Amino acid sequence: MATIAADTGATLPPPTRKDIQLVITASSLGTAFEWYDFFIYGTLAASGIIGRTFFPGGSELLQTLFAWAGFAVGFGFRPLGAVLFGFLGDRLGRKYTFLVTITLMDIATAGMGFVPSAASIGLAAPCILIVLRILQGLALGGEYGGAAIYVAEHSPPGKSGFYTSFIQASVVGGFILSLVVVLTTKSVLPAETWQAWGWRLPFVFSLVLLAVSLWMRLKLSESPVFQSMKAAGETAKNPFIESFTYPGNLKRLFVALFGIAAGLTVIWYTAMFTVLSFLQQTMRVQETAAQLIVGLGAASGLFWFVLFGRLSDRIGRKTPIVVGYALTLVLLFPVFWAIGSAANPGMVRAARHAPVFVSGPHCAYDPFAAKQVDDCGKLLDYLSKKGIPYTKGRTPVTIVAVGGDAIPHDSPAELDAALIKAGYNLDKVIPAPLDIVLILLAILVLGALSGVTFGPVAALLAEMFPPRIRYSSMSIPYHIGTGYFGGFLPFISQYIVARTGDPYAGLWYTWCVVAMALVVTVIGLKEPKPGHAAPE
Repeated sequence: MATIAADTGATLPPPTRKDIQLVITASSLGTAFEWYDFFIYGTLAASGIIGRTFFPGGSELLQTLFAWAGFAVGFGFRPLGAVLFGFLGDRLGRKYTFLVTITLMDIATAGMGFVPSAASIGLAAPCILIVLRILQGLALGGEYGGAAIYVAEHSPPGKSGFYTSFIQASVVGGFILSLVVVLTTKSVLPAETWQAWGWRLPFVFSLVLLAVSLWMRLKLSESPVFQSMKAAGETAKNPFIESFTYPGNLKRLFVALFGIAAGLTVIWYTAMFTVLSFLQQTMRVQETAAQLIVGLGAASGLFWFVLFGRLSDRIGRKTPIVVGYALTLVLLFPVFWAIGSAANPGMVRAARHAPVFVSGPHCAYDPFAAKQVDDCGKLLDYLSKKGIPYTKGRTPVTIVAVGGDAIPHDSPAELDAALIKAGYNLDKVIPAPLDIVLILLAILVLGALSGVTFGPVAALLAEMFPPRIRYSSMSIPYHIGTGYFGGFLPFISQYIVARTGDPYAGLWYTWCVVAMALVVTVIGLKEPKPGHAAPE
């Protein structure tokens, strides 16, 4: 069986085992560090610090929505980074392109640690933060494709899925590292110091990661596939244009975008960021406890990515992805119901036996408004901040009913007292040990769904596209899919929950995207032969 590294007829000597180990280690660590840089924002956004510091608003929910919008902006610019660095990667080489991307990423991340708060410099603060998120998005658009292709093009026959699965696992490693650094920093600093300025240290820490990444990646040689193409004068003159004009490539781009990237990314972000936000905000789990639980669950599930990447070398890339999509459609809601029941059993019981009903003449609720226009909207805003599920109705006067009985709601104190009497616990909670085990098992299931779809994908995408335009053709659909379908997931799901009052309603976004991806993949993806690339 031909290997990806031989796609161009290279006559270069095959890399030694030591070379392969260095390639995988340096590429995986660099990818983990770069995703740490990108995810540290999301980790702190889930705790509310980013919103309070840079996006002042009339409500905590509005601050959260603005913070997640800033998170999405970085993803929105990933496709542009894919175009720019994909062009450079196909023209100038894989190695030096992702050296540039990781340097840009770490400098932008460290810069976030020095941006003054909105209280100090006003609107300039969120503007500077958004510019730095844009730079992060551009850098990430070139990093993943470069690292994945670099490893794939060094892989011996029948090993591409296994070797590139470490790149996939390193993405999760970046998320875990962000939690570890945050938790470690919080543990060594007084709470007041952490809230005041200590949260900036995880951003500045990226400078240390930059030094390690550059030290390791400068030891690497160029990809043998690119060396062969360059020696033969076969590199693309304009890889961006060729990606859309190369015979058969438009269909491959379509399937890679809507069938592969869109589906796997919403599963992954749901398994990580949605779970973290769901625990901390919706189910009111104490912040540190939620971060520890999600971090431990994510770390426990790392093996799924390597397992299914290796398995794809034997059974193909398409089968595990299709099975993963189908299982996600069946298991997504039950797994989150299990997490909710274990995270805050008291609130779940109260919501079942004493549901909250709010109604009024209009009952209009705008999560983006600094101040709601009527009493009903103000009540819904208040309940959303408390994580209390509710249903809405329309009546001549504003009423709040709990378990069918109207309750006083003229002041927050009266409303809280009535909710507490009905069994709602409004304090932050730490789940019981057995409940924590149940949450971890649920996260492990989500990790399996993510691993079965994400583990084989680097090898799959490398095999889908010809070597001369591989960097561009792989990066563009991947980062459009992950940037828009995945990057806007926290914002869209949070908005859906806020509008409906149903803590699980945001999952419908994930479900619909996965359903679309399943149809596109089943119909449009032709199973590539492991180790082979699309024909030149």
